[in-house]
Amino acid sequence: MPALVLLGAQWGDEGKGKATDLLGGSVDYVVRYQGGNNAGHTVVVGDQKYALHLLPSGILSPGCTPVIGNGVVVDPSVLFSELSGLNERGVDTSKLLISGNAHIITPYNVTVDKVTERFLGKRKIGTTGRGIGPTYADKINRVGIRVQDLYDESILTQKVEAALDAKNQMLTKFYNRRAIAVEQVVEELLGYADKLAPYVTDTVLVLNQALDQDKVVLFEGGQGTLLDIDHGTYPFVTSSNPTAGGACTGAGVGPTKISRVIGILKAYTTRVGAGPFPTELFDEDGEALRRIGGERGVTTGRDRRCGWFDAVIARYATRVNGLTDFFLTKLDVLTGWEQIPVCVAYEIDGKRVEELPYSQTDFHHAKPVYEMLPGWSEDITGAKSFSDLPKNAQAYVKALEEMSGAPISAIGVGPGRDETIQINSFL
Repeated sequence: MPALVLLGAQWGDEGKGKATDLLGGSVDYVVRYQGGNNAGHTVVVGDQKYALHLLPSGILSPGCTPVIGNGVVVDPSVLFSELSGLNERGVDTSKLLISGNAHIITPYNVTVDKVTERFLGKRKIGTTGRGIGPTYADKINRVGIRVQDLYDESILTQKVEAALDAKNQMLTKFYNRRAIAVEQVVEELLGYADKLAPYVTDTVLVLNQALDQDKVVLFEGGQGTLLDIDHGTYPFVTSSNPTAGGACTGAGVGPTKISRVIGILKAYTTRVGAGPFPTELFDEDGEALRRIGGERGVTTGRDRRCGWFDAVIARYATRVNGLTDFFLTKLDVLTGWEQIPVCVAYEIDGKRVEELPYSQTDFHHAKPVYEMLPGWSEDITGAKSFSDLPKNAQAYVKALEEMSGAPISAIGVGPGRDETIQINSFL
């Protein structure tokens, strides 16, 4: 039962879509297990570029069944917009499966997200404003709306009433906003029921039966390890668990069925939104990484903050996820630097620290300790094997592997589907 988890080992945007798509032709199911349309994957197939936000990247691979698991929060309007866009480009989306236990992002969740973030001002988290956090909050507070609720109008109405009792008080009395009508929300959500029906099923049963039949299932995380609600740079995190454990709860598959855990690493580091970022660059190098790497958020459209590779974070990701492999992406972006700094440790209050500090205060004050590695000038986008890479590029990869604590089994040397060096098989 080859079940693989593929996740971001930094702050997201590492290139998970490329990695998932690479494996998509070899797997039977690709499962999104957490997050919502605050995640973005860019997949390049030939001369075609696809920007996916909510849908699993495997939807682009013929023969693969894409699944939205119970741990995902679903905005129906975004879902159907994305499906429509793919259908118009000739992509077959009919095999998509959606868990009936997945939670729905309602219009009031989006409203609450936006007004709350604006109210925080300088203390804002940097959310996408898409209602993700409030939807997960409703889930934990047990007033959430699930996909299956759209098929019982009485239950749906009761749940919307319960959710809006408190939210309308907050919107009107605290934020000076209009109250949201229960009937309007119920009518809008019911309007999606028939369109969703062909996709909705018991995905937990489907996936476990598939694994029992020796099907290959790939669990695809959104965002990244450092954005995990429990293990990330709290409070500047997402509202779910992108780490490997989230695959078990977000898809309903036991941990004993997971065979490999693959972490996606950029050859440098980026993040979107607020929060600490020890290797962040504010100079010409940072701007060059942003420009050459095309570092703009797929979902947000915001410029990503850029910095050098952080081995401390990579080691942390290996530890909390139990990583068995790394997929190193965007190595080609570093072509042209004479020397490439790599953060090997932090300096905190005058002391060298080689592991991620558990204290939020310490991490905010962490200063990177760099080791300089020789760069290369040769174009590597045509490399088909590790030996095709320039010697300095090979040395860079080997150094990152040694520092990070897990083997680098694949390397991205360009944005295209075929611009990948496979060192070790993931299956």
